[in-house]
Amino acid sequence: MPWNKNDYPPSMKNLEPRVRNKAVEIANALLDDGYEEGRAIAIGTAKAEEWDKNHPKDRD
Repeated sequence: MPWNKNDYPPSMKNLEPRVRNKAVEIANALLDDGYEEGRAIAIGTAKAEEWDKNHPKDRD
């Protein structure tokens, strides 16, 4: 089930919007690659948080 910025897993509700959007993007790509939903959410969230640390807002 692909997600979007208005419909995403409950576990992503407390993420900052830009991090959540990146997590959704990553999780959707993982689903397309055949990952299970729970694993895609976990990896997507972790990778989005890592991305956020490496891409400060003032550099967007």
